[in-house]
Amino acid sequence: MNRFVVRSVMRGLINGRSYCSSSICIGNGQVYRSAIVGRSLQLSGQRNGVAFGGFEWRRMMSSSPASVEKATSEKEDKTENSVKEETKENEVMAVSYWGISRPKITREDGTDWPWNCFMPWETYKADLSIDLKKHHKPKNFTDKFAYRTVKLLRVPTDIFFQRRYGCRAMMLETVAAVPGMVGGMLLHLKSLRKFQQSGGWIKALLEEAENERMHLMTMVELVKPKWYERLLVLTVQGVFFNAFFVLYMLSPKLAHRIVGYLEEEAIHSYTEYLKDIDSGAIENVPAPAIAIDYWRLPKDATLKDVITVIRADEAHHRDVNHFASDIHFQGKELREAPAPLGYH
Repeated sequence: MNRFVVRSVMRGLINGRSYCSSSICIGNGQVYRSAIVGRSLQLSGQRNGVAFGGFEWRRMMSSSPASVEKATSEKEDKTENSVKEETKENEVMAVSYWGISRPKITREDGTDWPWNCFMPWETYKADLSIDLKKHHKPKNFTDKFAYRTVKLLRVPTDIFFQRRYGCRAMMLETVAAVPGMVGGMLLHLKSLRKFQQSGGWIKALLEEAENERMHLMTMVELVKPKWYERLLVLTVQGVFFNAFFVLYMLSPKLAHRIVGYLEEEAIHSYTEYLKDIDSGAIENVPAPAIAIDYWRLPKDATLKDVITVIRADEAHHRDVNHFASDIHFQGKELREAPAPLGYH
């Protein structure tokens, strides 16, 4: 028995208390329960029928050899490692149970692909040769209504954001990603109802929605929205989604024309954004990693390069939606014309 334990017991006997090695000892009208386990002495019991708290005394020195302690430590480490390995094996089994596992994907330089939101085969180089100045002149009442509606919507945006084009672009993309999703969803349901092919337009519109969403993911890396801007996004998205849903149900040609004019305004906004970058009003910071991989930009790409390719994307979306509206104005359905798949 450890000398400290013996010394404690002797001191107790001298003071008129009794100890014993059994589990229960009585001394001075008190009932004690003691246990010596390993390296500690624990006492607890009752005093006059009332339970009192226990205490634990740990020895400061060990009487066991260092080799025993080391062996115990190594045994504990092995047990922990085996548990971790078993847990890891269980996780792998849970994933592979359904036969779903992501294959190893690498970049062209052999490094691991870091993104789950898009794959290397979904990336592309933007066509910067597209005409940015093309404009659909309003010809009839529907066109004029769409054009004036978009111009009216621009007024509160200019007042709220002024020349804060980073925040403006973030807000713009939360709205711009809605029409493609709504149009693709409604065409999908129509295809199911009428047992008809969509002519590829479902995929084309969903591609547009995904492309606009990637614009937003890029802008979020550059601009950190404030709480009231996030609240504004929730409000605008809720109102715009429901309004555009009803509009597309009533008149797809008007809906696509409005989106075409919205994209024209987006081109204008990004052009002003580039002007502020060139003038030094906005710092030309390095491009986010997600933008470099998505648009296959050079490693030393900057914010100016990112805004340039986004503006080119908006020009392509402008053409697609004006084209879709023209098809409806000709009295045809979208499925009767080839969809511009992969048109970036």
